[in-house]
Amino acid sequence: MKALEGIKVLDFTHVQSGPTCTQLLAWFGADVIKVERPGVGDATRKQLVDVPGADSLYFTMLNHNKRSIEIDSKNEMGKKVLTRLIEECDVLVENFAPGAIDRMGFSWERVHKINPRIIMASIKGFGPGQYEDCKVYENIAQCAGGSASTTGFRDGPPVVTGAQIGDSGTGVHLCLGIVTALFQRERSGRGQRVTVAMQDAVLNLARVKMRDQQRLAAGPLTEYSQFGEGIPFGDTVPRAGNDSGGGQPGRILKCKGWETDPNAYTYFICQAPVWEKICDLIGEPGWKTDPGYATPPARLDKLNLIFERIERWTMTKTKVEIMDLCNPLDIPVGPILSMKEIAADDGLFATGTMVRVDHPERGPYLSVGCPIKMSESPTDVVRSPLLGEHTTEVLTDVLGFAGEELQRIIASGAVGKVKAAAAE
Repeated sequence: MKALEGIKVLDFTHVQSGPTCTQLLAWFGADVIKVERPGVGDATRKQLVDVPGADSLYFTMLNHNKRSIEIDSKNEMGKKVLTRLIEECDVLVENFAPGAIDRMGFSWERVHKINPRIIMASIKGFGPGQYEDCKVYENIAQCAGGSASTTGFRDGPPVVTGAQIGDSGTGVHLCLGIVTALFQRERSGRGQRVTVAMQDAVLNLARVKMRDQQRLAAGPLTEYSQFGEGIPFGDTVPRAGNDSGGGQPGRILKCKGWETDPNAYTYFICQAPVWEKICDLIGEPGWKTDPGYATPPARLDKLNLIFERIERWTMTKTKVEIMDLCNPLDIPVGPILSMKEIAADDGLFATGTMVRVDHPERGPYLSVGCPIKMSESPTDVVRSPLLGEHTTEVLTDVLGFAGEELQRIIASGAVGKVKAAAAE
């Protein structure tokens, strides 16, 4: 039995943030019913298409293990079907633009009245305040949440990260909120509203920089390269390049082959407990007893020189060789792995972190599997649904419509034409 088996989720989400949340719920065993606009569906089905006539990888990789039903929410019969689904489901998830779900006639007050036990979960760009009605996308969230201002190098512009901390990061936060609300419902018997703002989620992921903002009042941030270079700090957290954010000096350094391989780099941390091992490894045994290098405070103004010396050593080794040499010594290092290298890592496929999926329209493709492993709730990755693939199935199996009643729904135009014809 999977962890969320028996939980029904009405999925009004689209693009990335909401689908990330509902895909996690589906991986954990929930029956996720994705509501899509007839004939159109989730916008990402046709974004960044690489196989003509097939759903894009953008859509398929975010909508595994779900069922798709086409419903026209502007159609009166469609509204009745949605109302019945709200009655039957445990969770409703949406990430529409501000006010859109209310204009559809399904405000939290109405949804809660229809089903007092339902969890209604929403993703918004900003929380209550002057920007709450603004639409937000990934990079906007990274900028408004403080991540971009603290990412990049001091002499360059703010930079957004390739990790989708705005969209997917918010979806993960919302998933936790939903599961927590379901747990509380077991004791209270009541549903509740769960909301996560993308700005808030990004700020939570960037909270160590808020830590540093407050530390500035006590003086310069000594673990930043800027301190060792003698450059004064301003009144806000600066961009720190590839410095470690945890107080342990770290840098991305060139490895053997960097001239032709853009990913021939390693991340190297000069952790204090292994400093003497680092000195021996790179051929600087004298640094172990030199007063200017022997202690962490003494090294702070020499970090550039230290990492330049370490880099002269790393440039003689491949990033894999560096892992093999440093790990037995407990020296923290990590290779810069490209997506191509990750896609060829058999170990990731063995754990289900990477998966191969067959799709009837596009054929086989690679995807990222569930990153959370549970010993009593195995995860199977099932291909994403075709548009409206489960319309009839949901109407009959979940809502119990049959016979003339089912035909009236079909005739009303409330559901997709293709599936309506199949039902007939």
